[in-house]
Amino acid sequence: MTSVVTSPPRTIRIGSRKSQLALVQTYWVQEQLQKSFPDITFEVHTMSTQGDKILDVALAKIGDKGLFTKELELGMLNKEIDFAVHSLKDLPTNLPAELTLAAITERENPADALVVHEKHKDKQIDTMPVGTVIGTSSLRRLAQLRHHFPHFTFKDVRGNLNTRLAKLDAGEYDALILAAAGLERLGMGDRVHQIIPKEISLHAVGQGALGIECRADDSDLLSLLKAIEHPQTRDRCLAERAFLRDLEGGCQVPIGVNTEIIDNKLTLTGIVTSVDGQKMVKDTVTGEANNAEAIGTELAHLLRQQGAQEILAEIFAVIQRGS
Repeated sequence: MTSVVTSPPRTIRIGSRKSQLALVQTYWVQEQLQKSFPDITFEVHTMSTQGDKILDVALAKIGDKGLFTKELELGMLNKEIDFAVHSLKDLPTNLPAELTLAAITERENPADALVVHEKHKDKQIDTMPVGTVIGTSSLRRLAQLRHHFPHFTFKDVRGNLNTRLAKLDAGEYDALILAAAGLERLGMGDRVHQIIPKEISLHAVGQGALGIECRADDSDLLSLLKAIEHPQTRDRCLAERAFLRDLEGGCQVPIGVNTEIIDNKLTLTGIVTSVDGQKMVKDTVTGEANNAEAIGTELAHLLRQQGAQEILAEIFAVIQRGS
């Protein structure tokens, strides 16, 4: 009697940051993959990143290249984990040669949200009083809001979402600007007081989407991960990431975007703003969605011609001086 030798089912190790939001996102990915591949075991392994450990310094002053991703990438390169789940907005546009962006999941609302202290519940962002204290850790949000509301006061705010909301409720801030998607994923959608209109604040590159990163030579895993990819979100985010990459901007540089796809036409709007909000260049490019990255590159060239490079050079110089 001939015995049939079968290989044991593969166990796939998923890497995640330890934050509450990161784990919610990672467990969602695990659940989706488990539904599609019930014979495979998916294990979640957590790691702390530099961005999780340094909570008393503004992100822009730390150096943002891979702030929330480096440790996870090392885990993949050392084969401690097989793939990592990132908030796509945290994933640098240039990845290590051995790693690749394997899949992008369907996007939640990518917009920024206004979350207010109870005393301002009857206000919208354009009716908040002079001197309103706004908490944000994002140069992108800061720059755009300063442009529209120079009469506000802005303070850096770090920590996980619960910590930030506790500081708001304690009266340290009049309002916070947060990603709507993060609030929704944590079941805190009721804290969204107002979705900030795109005319006021364009969102971060990749905001609202999850990026799945894995080793570039793991063909079986690359094929498997396509099961949770959302093609339209991928096209939108690839255009945004190409735009950011061409301008050589990190996640903490005041670069904002907005994308939409209608009838396979992708429209990308991008903005570059000085930190004080005084200088701003903005434009839009439309093209075929299957040429997403070319659209992003074209828009970057347009904005560079309009002065974006000079604005970014000034910002990089300030950040390098540590001011």
